[in-house]
Amino acid sequence: MFQYVTVGLDGTRESLAAVDWAAREALARGVTLQLIQVRETGAYPYSPIADDEVEREWAQTITNEALDDLNARMPELAVTVDMVAGRPAHVLADASAETDLLVLGSRGLGTLLGFIVGSTALPTVAHTVCPVVLVRARPHGKDGGEAHAGPVSGAGYPASETPGGDIVLGLDLGRPCDELIAFAFDAAARHSAPLRVVHAWDLPPTYGMRPLPVPPAMTNELLAAQNQALAAALRPWQDAQPDVKVQADAVIGQPSRLLVEAGAQASMLIVGRRNRRSRLGTHVGTVAHSVMHHARTPVAVVPHD
Repeated sequence: MFQYVTVGLDGTRESLAAVDWAAREALARGVTLQLIQVRETGAYPYSPIADDEVEREWAQTITNEALDDLNARMPELAVTVDMVAGRPAHVLADASAETDLLVLGSRGLGTLLGFIVGSTALPTVAHTVCPVVLVRARPHGKDGGEAHAGPVSGAGYPASETPGGDIVLGLDLGRPCDELIAFAFDAAARHSAPLRVVHAWDLPPTYGMRPLPVPPAMTNELLAAQNQALAAALRPWQDAQPDVKVQADAVIGQPSRLLVEAGAQASMLIVGRRNRRSRLGTHVGTVAHSVMHHARTPVAVVPHD
């Protein structure tokens, strides 16, 4: 354990919402919050400001404002700042090797903003060593369109999108992993939240086509078998943490869609991704990829072997 929660900061609404979420998570864990601001370098560095000195002053101003806001709202929180030059996806992936949790601002339905503008979210998430949480800014208004988050302080910092509710874990029974289940149970215990575990699965295609209609009796039999397997996979964790209230369901359907629906009112939606050793590619997995882009609640992506 490194005793850190690390968050990327660049001044966008999304990154400020991530700072808000990460600060509260650091307090819940009793660890230090580390702010990382990445100044992009490389063959095609992106910067909205042409003058280098002006950009440095702008970055320092953002950092100072964030620190002032945190000190005013959470004076008991220990905070460190690290300003780094480099390619953001590489810097943040490297930072994940020295922290317990990495938090990034997410716009949803597209790329992550701010410190990875001009790049993509996937290289960062695909190569992190620790779990990474993607946080969206909280919308307001009735139209549900592009939102402006309500302030949580006089400085006008946006709050994260953290609706009250249970913690939802998407679990693939084909490869249940200790890291993923442990993260979910620890999160539920730390926040005194119910844990809902969803194993979503599609019936196999028939003759290369989508599943043909299945008699209800057979469907019920298949579901019963999957629910028994799910209960067996979770039993050791429930025995170890009996205070965590667990609801486990095996459901038939497209996994990413069902997980997004299940997590709509959750405080966190947790999915896994398999570790890839190569720097090349964005091997996140179709379910995690879809959930990252479409879920409004904070999404935790947990790497596992």
